[in-house]
Amino acid sequence: MKNPIKQGMMLGLGLAAAGKERAQEMMDELVKRGELTKQEAKDFMQEVRAKGQEKQTQIDDKAHQRMTSLLHDLNIATKDDVLRLRMKVP
Repeated sequence: MKNPIKQGMMLGLGLAAAGKERAQEMMDELVKRGELTKQEAKDFMQEVRAKGQEKQTQIDDKAHQRMTSLLHDLNIATKDDVLRLRMKVP
């Protein structure tokens, strides 16, 4: 099974690259056919961008949690651990 964090990041990057252009083309076509106004298309694209940013934030948070957990499991000192030790050493 592939790493779900990597899968999510790759999916996000792929959708961002291909999806934005394709979605804009679709919106332009709907406006051209009179099925949407320019404002509706613009609002929709803003909503898609906002949801994309929200999803990216969730992916970033999950990756951070995973990395923190991995470092803890491997018993690797964190930046805070090192700073605390430096403060104790005269």
